[in-house]
Amino acid sequence: MRPGELRLFDILVASEPIGKGVTHPSRLTLSDGAFSHDVAFQSVDRKRARQRLGRRTELEFVDAYRYNIAAYRIAELLGIDHMMPVTVERAWKGIPGAMSWWVDNVMMDEQERDGLDDGDGNKWPNDIQDFYRQKSRMLVFAELVYDTDRNKGNVVYDADWKHWMIDFSWAFRLWHELQAPANIPQCDRDFLERMRGLTRAGLREHAGEYLTAGEMNAVLDRRDKLVEHFESLVKQKGERLVLY
Repeated sequence: MRPGELRLFDILVASEPIGKGVTHPSRLTLSDGAFSHDVAFQSVDRKRARQRLGRRTELEFVDAYRYNIAAYRIAELLGIDHMMPVTVERAWKGIPGAMSWWVDNVMMDEQERDGLDDGDGNKWPNDIQDFYRQKSRMLVFAELVYDTDRNKGNVVYDADWKHWMIDFSWAFRLWHELQAPANIPQCDRDFLERMRGLTRAGLREHAGEYLTAGEMNAVLDRRDKLVEHFESLVKQKGERLVLY
């Protein structure tokens, strides 16, 4: 059974709270009758009159499982879905939510890695360049979807030092500007070209079920600013230092 066939798992074998995260996700063991695998299930769907996000306050703040599904579907469009666990909408106990394939062979999250000493051989991979290129893709994507909670617990590394992005329930804010463009000095060429080619029709077809028109408008406006940001950097520094 492959992660992409998550919808075929119909038998619940076991469940338990994950114990991490403010959205109180659960870890479920599902089976298709022949093969079993764990998934994360998050059903958060709430609104607050106001929420402090960094130096700003958002009115009518939304914290929702649907953003996890939208983030995965947009990642598919941009060719970086390999950095996220497959995520679909499923119901558990009659409650709809986002169900994500449990990442196998997890070594640590970024919070745990950051707590290691620099001299610890487990803190850094052998391929430092690949490590930072993966991090760059993650930061660019976080800007595109305006993820305000890309905290150290939401970045997981497997045994091969592959980056996995999890939990986007605080993404897709309605602000149209970028959060911290100074933190993204480089970009993957293919990723940038796919962002250039992102259309309103494509976004609506793949993620419109989980995003409002306003949220999609904000994604496209931020996309424009990201493209402008990297075009400006290429003019300043040269393509070789900006794109890889």
